[in-house]
Amino acid sequence: MWLMVASIPLLPAIIMVSSRYRVKVAALCHRALAWTLRLMRGKVCVRSTHAFVFSKCTHGKADSVLATFDLYADTHPSLCISPQIAEALDEVVRRVCPSRVLELGMHCGYTSVRLLRLLPPAGRLLTVELDPLTADIGEEIILVAGFKHSQFQVLTSSSAEAIPTLRPYLEPDKGTSEGLSLVLMDHDPQQYLPDLQALEREELLSPSGCSVLLIYRNQRAEGLREIMDHIRARPDCYSIKSELQFMMEIFYRKGNTGMDR
Repeated sequence: MWLMVASIPLLPAIIMVSSRYRVKVAALCHRALAWTLRLMRGKVCVRSTHAFVFSKCTHGKADSVLATFDLYADTHPSLCISPQIAEALDEVVRRVCPSRVLELGMHCGYTSVRLLRLLPPAGRLLTVELDPLTADIGEEIILVAGFKHSQFQVLTSSSAEAIPTLRPYLEPDKGTSEGLSLVLMDHDPQQYLPDLQALEREELLSPSGCSVLLIYRNQRAEGLREIMDHIRARPDCYSIKSELQFMMEIFYRKGNTGMDR
């Protein structure tokens, strides 16, 4: 009661402050609501995509799983990469012939399946996904496609937390590591540069060469300005291999002279 009495002299100031910042508070609330709705729509999209693919595809057949994903994307909002990017990704995997692949951003598991089906028998995919629901659903899709746990590992965490823990996954035999020969970044573009620097700092990129694919969904390439500045400032290690709409391939190699451009 005494708090109410004591606050009476402050009412004019409270009213003035609330009026002054009403627009900012309303804008902040609007942003929070929009973020929540986007998150909920994302989860609904993941759930509905999984339900469709799980019920319509031929289990144990990776190509059937991918075709069912594409069928769903024809009539529904989807997190799958476009057919053009999918074909370009296949081309890179066939050219690089990677034995160790890192995927940052799992989404619905579409790209994971696409990568796994082109890896050699001893190849392994490490995929990092921040959202637990998306990680669980993506892992189930990979298993539905016919792959075994010995062929992949799903890490549910942020990329910043996961990268320092990857070394053991790259040293299956006799404590030796050939490093990553292919990295696919399809998560938060703001993390592309910090994650690339972390991968280099942890010496996880194959010194003989690693292709890094940058996906930029619903963004222009200008959104990658920071990481591009970093690449251009390091011509001894980096070169731009190819550039398509919504995807860019950069090549890392210690002592790279740019001959692989």
